[in-house]
Amino acid sequence: MTSQRTRDRLIERLREKGIRNEEVLRVMQTMPRHLFVDEALSHRAYEDSALPIGHGQTISQPFTVARMTEILLSRGVPEKVLEVGTGSGYQAAILSRLVPQVLSVERIAPLINQARERFYALNIHNITLKHSDGSWGWPQYAPYPAIIVTAAPEDVPKTLLDQLAPGGIMIIPVGSQSGVQKLFLITRTATAEGEEFVRTELDPVKFVPFMGSIRK
Repeated sequence: MTSQRTRDRLIERLREKGIRNEEVLRVMQTMPRHLFVDEALSHRAYEDSALPIGHGQTISQPFTVARMTEILLSRGVPEKVLEVGTGSGYQAAILSRLVPQVLSVERIAPLINQARERFYALNIHNITLKHSDGSWGWPQYAPYPAIIVTAAPEDVPKTLLDQLAPGGIMIIPVGSQSGVQKLFLITRTATAEGEEFVRTELDPVKFVPFMGSIRK
């Protein structure tokens, strides 16, 4: 169930759902998603579905990863990306094959430790990790030409908006756990009056809630 043929079937499903960026598809075809889930769930790794990874978190559905990554690359390849919510490390690993530098923050210590071990095993060296409250972003390396958020706040944290570079884009799910969540593309745009954050609504989605506390 982790064979290349199984991975190929997943890629065909992603194409059927509308993913067009061939570089994104190529990376997802070769990335061993089964290494990012518990061994007991490895037989389901190439289903197009979210899976639990412990600590109340999930590894995102492959279509969602592909869709968010495709949007992030739609205006060219950013020199660096801030990811808020490392989780299993799968989204960061996909990005690492497509952009020069990935910075990723995660509030749950065991998850970030597991992700670090996976990156080492896969010989991925352009991801920098930090155990931190995601709502703080990572000011040290701001501003960012691209930010991707993998948990859903009820509104976009102002701190993350402030760390977005002029002309930069943020991809973020927004909404409550009990209601509707939508994926948004936010662009920091110059105007005659100064600048503004333009929000474009994309797809209905379902993500774990955006939490602000750090867990050891």
